[in-house]
Amino acid sequence: MSTPKVNAQVIYNPIDLKGRYEITDVLSEKDIPTGQGGFARDYRVTLTDVDQVAIDLISDGFDAIVSLIGPDGTTIAENDDGPDGTTNSLLFARIQTTGDYIVRVRAFGEGGVGNFTLKVTRLRPIDN
Repeated sequence: MSTPKVNAQVIYNPIDLKGRYEITDVLSEKDIPTGQGGFARDYRVTLTDVDQVAIDLISDGFDAIVSLIGPDGTTIAENDDGPDGTTNSLLFARIQTTGDYIVRVRAFGEGGVGNFTLKVTRLRPIDN
């Protein structure tokens, strides 16, 4: 008897941001269901334990929420509405552990989809 070949299906595959720190993309109904009626799109970024990051999510199409998820799957930080009074999101985080992190883009509420711009910026201290 021969063993049948099985094709492995990739179920979860975040988009790699390696080398890019700004991306314009589209959140759609083909993305990850959140279980709350909406959808999410995930991006992988490698960060080190000396990094401090600012993550900016801008969209005119939906009320944006951005999350930073650590290598162990825990949510490090999340932001719904940024300090500018809009429904865009801005979060800051100090990284404690080197590894691959997930930046999750999603809409507040049900069914929010549309274009967005995501920026991940490594902040550097100012030398005196």
